[in-house]
Amino acid sequence: MLSKRIIACLDVRDGVVVKGINFEGLRSAGEPAELAKRYNIEGIDELVILDITATLERRRAIADTIHAVARELFIPLAVGGGIHTEDDAAAAVDAGADKVSLNTAALANPALITTLAGRYGSQAVIVAIDAKKSASGFSVFARSGQTAANRDAVEWACEAEQRGAGEILLTSIDRDGTKAGFDCDMTAAVSHAVSIPVIASGGAGGLDDFVDVFTRGAADAALAASIFHYAETSVHALKEHLRHRGIPVRL
Repeated sequence: MLSKRIIACLDVRDGVVVKGINFEGLRSAGEPAELAKRYNIEGIDELVILDITATLERRRAIADTIHAVARELFIPLAVGGGIHTEDDAAAAVDAGADKVSLNTAALANPALITTLAGRYGSQAVIVAIDAKKSASGFSVFARSGQTAANRDAVEWACEAEQRGAGEILLTSIDRDGTKAGFDCDMTAAVSHAVSIPVIASGGAGGLDDFVDVFTRGAADAALAASIFHYAETSVHALKEHLRHRGIPVRL
């Protein structure tokens, strides 16, 4: 069995890492490069930078922040937020990103997934899906969770894979920042529908939440922010906990 990955997320706004609940009520959580340096030392497997105001403010992800973070890392770095075009993706890669994450832009122009996969390889293209549980399934939202996309998360994940995405970053808006645990039902539904890796996001609050999402949720990786940013647990402690539960991780 392949090792499960633990990913830290830096939600960046105006060059500062922030965190909120259900995509709202943002508060400062530190400086991007310093947090990146800490996570690299602690043994995180990958890092994601999301410029969370980029899509709303129609601007590119901040190249200086990407560059500063990349200098601190010896692990894969993914960047999302404000990547609308092939040129935007190139700017992120040139600044030091190993992968780019598409969300609103992919919904608006699904062909962009195929274009970037052709240029950089599928392994470098993540399609981020923000979704909420609904009566009919799991409804996808665009523009930082503010606009209903009239798409179902499972159906959209399958299309993203067909168009060339190498990974799905699946965030539960309902669970984001709540520390109530991952949405394992939604994660499992998407994980079982696609053959590419699914990164679960939204709701991590304790060590057993990761056990749940890797077992019940069938996730390939799990992403968290708050519990790492505010030192509520360490990456090493989490990985030891998972290993003792029989879940393969890189120590």
